[in-house]
Amino acid sequence: MNAVTSSATGPRSPARPPAGPRTGPVPRGGGPARVSRRKRARTGWFFASPALLTIAAVTVFPVLFSVLLSFADVRLEYGGFRLLSLTGDHYAAVLSSPEWRHALLFTFGFTAVTVLLELVLGTAAALVLERLGAARGWVLAVLLLPWALINVVAAQLWGYLFNGTYGGLTWLFEQILGHQPDILGQPASAMGAMVVVDVWKTTPFVAIVVLAGLMLIPGDVYEAAEIDGAGAWTTFWKVTLPQLRPIMAIAVLFRILQAFGIFDLPFVLTQGGPGTATESLAILGYKTLFQNLDIGRGAAVATTSAVIVIGCCLLFLRVFRTQADEGGRA
Repeated sequence: MNAVTSSATGPRSPARPPAGPRTGPVPRGGGPARVSRRKRARTGWFFASPALLTIAAVTVFPVLFSVLLSFADVRLEYGGFRLLSLTGDHYAAVLSSPEWRHALLFTFGFTAVTVLLELVLGTAAALVLERLGAARGWVLAVLLLPWALINVVAAQLWGYLFNGTYGGLTWLFEQILGHQPDILGQPASAMGAMVVVDVWKTTPFVAIVVLAGLMLIPGDVYEAAEIDGAGAWTTFWKVTLPQLRPIMAIAVLFRILQAFGIFDLPFVLTQGGPGTATESLAILGYKTLFQNLDIGRGAAVATTSAVIVIGCCLLFLRVFRTQADEGGRA
């Protein structure tokens, strides 16, 4: 009877192990790790919110409001102004103005010349500083003095040197040339004086940035170049300069942004003169907005300047990225 029963029911299945903790996937949206990440993110946004609100108040809102004014027909009234209607006449008037075209050409020329000179002189100064020993700190401290000065103070200092009556440089040129030149009273010499002042003040910034890039270049790269028999000039062009390209691009980008918006230097030295010889886009916008009280056209000058400098920076970054990609593939 037992045998029949056993054959009828078949072999017994093995006993199941006791149920343990579930090891399957965690349901979506749960888990203490994800909750902790979300909590940290909310805490970060909470602490960053005062800075973000401040940036929005002092940067984003004025920019958007300036763009609105550039498209608006603004009427000055007692105690303020009133926006009447939207129009594009301000941009048409600005783009067809010979004063705007002259200011644009001067700003482009000033930016190109100063950035190029500062890049060359700053790179040369950085190469010299890299090879200095214990005296590097003292030389670097002296080099930083022009850059540490406030732009208005530096411009006023050079204004005294260029003064046509008691200026030190004017006296020196008189001793050399035999006559007393009016440096800030002639268009060519006034533009040259502005370039000299800007290069004197901002070259230390480029030198410091390039020096930081030189410090990051590994020494085994130079050892490999020396083993290959490369000379000093070949090493600079084939090894040092390609390694410095990213850091030099950062320095040039910062200098383009600063030089294109130049205001304090011509405002203190020449007031944009003689005539309009040294009138930058920033000076033109200031005169249009605050002296002529043409709010819409002044805002249009500022907006076009911002669009142009953003376009130039994007073009520069695109060219630099293309060159970097080609260098990486090579």
